[in-house]
Amino acid sequence: MTESLANLETTTPLTSREADPFPVKGMDAVVFAVGNAKQAAHYYSTAFGMKLVAYSGPENGVRETASYVLTNGAARFVLTSVIKATTDRGRFLAEHVADHGDGVVDLAIEVPDARAAYAYAVEHGARGLDEPYEVKDEHGTVVLAAIATYGQTRHTLVERKDYTGPYLPGYVAVDPLVEGPAKRTFQAIDHCVGNVELGRMNEWVGFYNKVMGFTNMKEFVGDDIATEYSALMSKVVADGTLKVKFPINEPAIAKKKSQIDEYLEFYGGAGVQHIALASNDIVATVRSMRAAGVSFLDTPDSYYDTLGEWAGETRVPVETLRELKILVDRDEDGYLLQIFTKPVQDRPTVFFEIIERHGSMGFGKGNFKALFEAIEREQEKRGNL
Repeated sequence: MTESLANLETTTPLTSREADPFPVKGMDAVVFAVGNAKQAAHYYSTAFGMKLVAYSGPENGVRETASYVLTNGAARFVLTSVIKATTDRGRFLAEHVADHGDGVVDLAIEVPDARAAYAYAVEHGARGLDEPYEVKDEHGTVVLAAIATYGQTRHTLVERKDYTGPYLPGYVAVDPLVEGPAKRTFQAIDHCVGNVELGRMNEWVGFYNKVMGFTNMKEFVGDDIATEYSALMSKVVADGTLKVKFPINEPAIAKKKSQIDEYLEFYGGAGVQHIALASNDIVATVRSMRAAGVSFLDTPDSYYDTLGEWAGETRVPVETLRELKILVDRDEDGYLLQIFTKPVQDRPTVFFEIIERHGSMGFGKGNFKALFEAIEREQEKRGNL
């Protein structure tokens, strides 16, 4: 994979927004490999307010794995654990959990034509994992294919225009595990952030430029994204409609270990660091998730003392932002509100962001210093700074 990536161009292709060579419809699912999918499904149901909608396992003829599908608005999580590894797929998932802990194994993307998408990607340098194939049941047909990306992560390309089932053939509709909140806690997946090794960010940005026709949306380097002790660099790639956005981070040389270094050490290599979830009411979302036991990063009160001077007025009063530790950023297009959870498993790896956008399509550049200092405080508690 490294050899093929070295030949990819890292400059942004001259691709118009109106004529993408690799059209997408949006994120189809974030697929996790976990140690205990039943317990993980309960956690995301109770703590995140998601709804269990589909299941695949021994009860419906799948002997090797158990998978739970949860949704909230357009966001879909699939949680899979191995019951008994008897095939290459089962052994891969079991080894993935052993090597990385609970983590994201697949960022599945819905496309209008999986065969065309796969052919374009492979022709432009992607390593194919699964050639296009059909799966069918009484609800219709889905076309699937898969390509490799950073670390052991894959992109499954999902064409589901001729399917009406709860998720995919092989899954059955099931009742929710718990009664969810009256209001959705979030609406969609906003973006998914990948961490890669030092010196490989541009390589993977070039991969998305070349292989999927994505364009460069944002770039954060140098003082943009550094504190006194640690630093990182980040570039954001996106499809032409900005429905799928992938920031790519790498560590930068600094006095102490950065959050990216910590992730790479405990995850055992490159992988998905966090998933940002778009909310229409971040205040209600944070209150609900806090009440259910989700831990968020703390922000010092001093952050809010001068917030109005540079961030301006938002729909949420400053005192409410202070109470809930929600961050604000503003750019030429508007503003956003955001907050980050602490890691949701014992390893300091995968975490989540809740984001509410009001015009801004940024990623919270004005908050980077406050955010990274908050992460550093947690790293110090873990003895990993």
